[in-house]
Amino acid sequence: MHPSIRRRLFLQLSVVAAILSLAFFLVLRSVAERAAEGTQDDILAASATAIADSLRSENAAVTLDLPYSALSMLGTVSEDRVFYRVAVDGRTLTGYNDLPDPPRLGRPGEAAFHTHDYRGEEVRMVAVTRRVGSLNNTAQAVITVAQTRQGLAAISQRITATATAVGTGFFLLATALSLFAAGSALRPIDRLTGAVTRRGPKDLRPVTAKAPTELVPLVDALNSFMARLRASLLRTEDFIAEAAHRVRTPLATVRAQAEVTHRKLNKPEHKQAIREMIRAIDESSRSAGQMLDHAMVTFRTDSLAREDVELRQLVTETCDRLSPTAGLKDIALQRDLPPDDLHMKADKILLQAALLNILDNAIKYSPEDSDITVSLTREDALTLSVADQGRGFADMDLDRLMNRYERGANVHDVVGSGLGLTIAQDVARAHGGTLSIATNDGGSGACVSLILPL
Repeated sequence: MHPSIRRRLFLQLSVVAAILSLAFFLVLRSVAERAAEGTQDDILAASATAIADSLRSENAAVTLDLPYSALSMLGTVSEDRVFYRVAVDGRTLTGYNDLPDPPRLGRPGEAAFHTHDYRGEEVRMVAVTRRVGSLNNTAQAVITVAQTRQGLAAISQRITATATAVGTGFFLLATALSLFAAGSALRPIDRLTGAVTRRGPKDLRPVTAKAPTELVPLVDALNSFMARLRASLLRTEDFIAEAAHRVRTPLATVRAQAEVTHRKLNKPEHKQAIREMIRAIDESSRSAGQMLDHAMVTFRTDSLAREDVELRQLVTETCDRLSPTAGLKDIALQRDLPPDDLHMKADKILLQAALLNILDNAIKYSPEDSDITVSLTREDALTLSVADQGRGFADMDLDRLMNRYERGANVHDVVGSGLGLTIAQDVARAHGGTLSIATNDGGSGACVSLILPL
């Protein structure tokens, strides 16, 4: 079993969706965290700038009136702890004396950011430098503001949860769309498959269903194959018809010569040898003929020809054709036909082949100076029956008699091939009907009925 194209396509699209969902998650989380960190940095810089703007120089001393808003704006963001330090020329003016100096300072008025561990916690720090004093007496003030990162971590967790939910939703949506896309991409194949599957086993017409560009070579190859197969079947049918003629004619000639020789011989042992030879020729001729008939029926059922058939005329022609054979045994062919014509759409050659085999069996197994009745009735179905006064079927399983090469136990002394009823049954099935065999109501002979739908 090869893996399904639909499944492979769905899995590949799902993998692509998973990769895109992961990339979307990482990008979304990275951008959101940078935005949150940038927001914290902006508030830290604003706080440090507000403190720097409050520095004053009086009497060569730097003073600070710490504004409340400078630190309160940090408290509104989260529950983080805030630290600050104002150092003038390296000496702490106010704030946390142990708050470390930044590793580097920017130009005056420029904020420098860095992350540092302070008192066992990770803090985000900003440092702003400011020159304070007159032209002749200035001092450099460094304002450092730090804030713990628990709030930022909480924001990062919320961002991660949101990004995970969005990424998962994106993956599920992409997976559903992948399934739909896989089905949509393979729908032309399903339509083409349906167009071929709905055909009967005998329909070898070219496929005309619309197909995408990628499937056109496959459709062309399929049509080419069916064309070759149709031509091969036609050649086979022609061969069978030709073989039937070529085989029967030489055997008939040999049989005629054997009968002439039989009349000229005088010794009993020679006559017996010729009679055995004639019997063998009859068996070979009948077997070959019925085998070819069966092959012909098989091939014609693959391309059944539907034409208007008048059944009364068909029965009359068949009985007239076998009347000379029946006359050799003084058998009378009785016809019980309705007064009106009965028409149906069927393959005339197959129906005639079935009736010929049924009637030939009846003549072959009937005793001399007996009657065979061919009747045609129309009720729920068209029933074509042949009833004889022959040996019947004894105690055999009647269903087995319709198998190929199966013959009754009471006909071993009569030449036959065991294909007559098989041919009739195949014809009946090809037309949607059945073949029924039974013993006559009187207990003598058999009745074989070809039952065809109206």
